[in-house]
Amino acid sequence: MGELRLLTAGESHGPAEVCVVAGVPAGIELLTSDIDTDLTRRRRGYGRGGRMRIERDRVRILSGIRYGRTLGSPIALVVDNADFDNWRGAMQSEPPSERAAISVTVPRPGHADLAGLSKTGTDDIRNVLERSSARETVARVAAGAVAKAVLRVVGVTVRARVTAVGGVTVCSVADHTLPESVDWDAVESSEFGCDDGAAEEKMRVVVDSARAAGESLGGVFEVWAWGLCPGVGGYASPADRLDGRLMGAVGSIPAIKGVEVGRGFLAAHERGSLVHDPIVVETVAGRPTITRPSNRAGGIEGGMTNGMPVIVRAAMKPIPTLMHPLPSVDLSTLQPTSAHRERSDVEAVAAAAVVGEAMVAWELARAVLEKFGGDSAVQLRTSYAAYVDSLASRGLWRPS
Repeated sequence: MGELRLLTAGESHGPAEVCVVAGVPAGIELLTSDIDTDLTRRRRGYGRGGRMRIERDRVRILSGIRYGRTLGSPIALVVDNADFDNWRGAMQSEPPSERAAISVTVPRPGHADLAGLSKTGTDDIRNVLERSSARETVARVAAGAVAKAVLRVVGVTVRARVTAVGGVTVCSVADHTLPESVDWDAVESSEFGCDDGAAEEKMRVVVDSARAAGESLGGVFEVWAWGLCPGVGGYASPADRLDGRLMGAVGSIPAIKGVEVGRGFLAAHERGSLVHDPIVVETVAGRPTITRPSNRAGGIEGGMTNGMPVIVRAAMKPIPTLMHPLPSVDLSTLQPTSAHRERSDVEAVAAAAVVGEAMVAWELARAVLEKFGGDSAVQLRTSYAAYVDSLASRGLWRPS
């Protein structure tokens, strides 16, 4: 079994979003509904724009799965863009026969428009914005659902929640050693993806105010992963370090401007005795076992998992498209004007959290397969179980 690999394709208003996942072992349970569930979760959120009223985001599995189990061959997934019907003339692959499509020549501050135009040499920003749009994360979420199926084989769960929107922060306190300290059912039922009803009402107010002002908002989300044994990742080379891989993967999501593991930036302002997690021995299943009373490291030390829940937190900037645009320049004339407007959200932090969940799942699945390998689910499960048994026999870790 080779490395877990992902290739995505698709433009925002093109026919579809596509992903091909290679390197998945055979025999892993994966249903269409598993993928559709996460695609639906990505569409949620108070403050979303008109695009989400158009799209339904249902996956079509083209290859790699038969009778609800992976075959070990590449998995090809397609999610059709319903909005393509409204953009056929502007997004057709063949040259237009009657008139040229209207070019976009005014870049938006904060978007990929101007830098992308400079990079590619195009004179039409639509050639950049169609792919740089966050619509491409549909394919990432589909791939993340595949990664979660891999992780389920070894008993790992990945979930995400929103902790702030537009300056409003949740007041519910989570114990980062205990996933059950978060009300995950409340997170899933919330329009904001959080588990604090009082904060949610305040978020609703600030989003309504921003909408009325033609503004946009950002926020913060955190991704949890638990059930993963110590020693996944590595320290021998920069490419092995799992925290770097996780931060890079989450930081690659459009609009994410900051990523931290565990206490992250807060740790820079505290003394070491308040940052590092003590190592203690507790009796687990009648046997002495090493554990931690705290999880300030966010489950990763030295580039490897340490057996505690992995906690990755991300800051999302406000969406660049504003209904009252910032000043810009028309690149066809170099004259001042207002920035280009596209249909957009006021805020999409809950949706970004689902994408973050997918990216964390993807990197963890990659790391798990690198360490434990196997051409089938049975081989992967057997290898993982043997390793966990060896840890337990030495008192180093036991699954909770």
